[in-house]
Amino acid sequence: MRSLCIVFSLLIIAGCAGQKPSAQAQNATLSNIAATQKPGAPELKWEVLGSFPHNTDAFTEGLLIHNGKLYESTGLEGESSVRRIDLQSGTVEKKVDLPKELFGEGLALAGGKFYQLTWQNKLGLVYDESFKPVGKFSFQNEGWGLTFDGKSLIQSDGSDVLTWRDPKDFSSQKTVKVTWDGEELRNINELEWINGKIWANVWQQDDIVIIDPTSGKVESFLDLSTIIPLTERGGLENVLNGIAYDEKNQRIFVTGKNWPKLFWIRVKN
Repeated sequence: MRSLCIVFSLLIIAGCAGQKPSAQAQNATLSNIAATQKPGAPELKWEVLGSFPHNTDAFTEGLLIHNGKLYESTGLEGESSVRRIDLQSGTVEKKVDLPKELFGEGLALAGGKFYQLTWQNKLGLVYDESFKPVGKFSFQNEGWGLTFDGKSLIQSDGSDVLTWRDPKDFSSQKTVKVTWDGEELRNINELEWINGKIWANVWQQDDIVIIDPTSGKVESFLDLSTIIPLTERGGLENVLNGIAYDEKNQRIFVTGKNWPKLFWIRVKN
């Protein structure tokens, strides 16, 4: 695992790079670092089963698989979009750009509709499966990650709290605090619902944590720091972010912001 100085260095460099505004950097706490260095939850071993092209202009904020296609929400003001992508070739088949003032974030599919968060705009966008806009919703916290458990949308906001929301109006149903080895885990980012558990990226970490949705406890984690060399990421600000689950074929895909590849991984344990 990474040393304390490396974690601090990454936070400082990423903040200076401006890829995520400083409000997110300020959320980084010593509890994150302590949890990363000596977590009580077991580390799961993994292997790469394949890789696919990924657009390096995609600042990945949300990722999912639907009907064999990859769907992605990208961020940054003036560059945000929602996309449908051919998985094998990485070709963008359809793209809808967001208004320049919006910073795209998490993406989820519920009831045949795509729900896309924005970061600090307190606004969410709803599309049908053809990407035709069919609605909007508002919320008070920041928008980071989003997933669907079959009944409710689950949102992260960069804190240690996950919020369950009604897809009909995005009203809050309940909240759960996330802990890792008894310490709060902040900066929870992109989310994916996999076999009754919440898989989550943690901003500025190379770990994916697997969270029990009832207790909020991190039950296990994957250290993906070796999945791609830093030299291929295109910059230290281009962090691991993006988890997609192909439920039909039981495949898990991961990528990062502006990464050149999407990886198909399998847990070996």
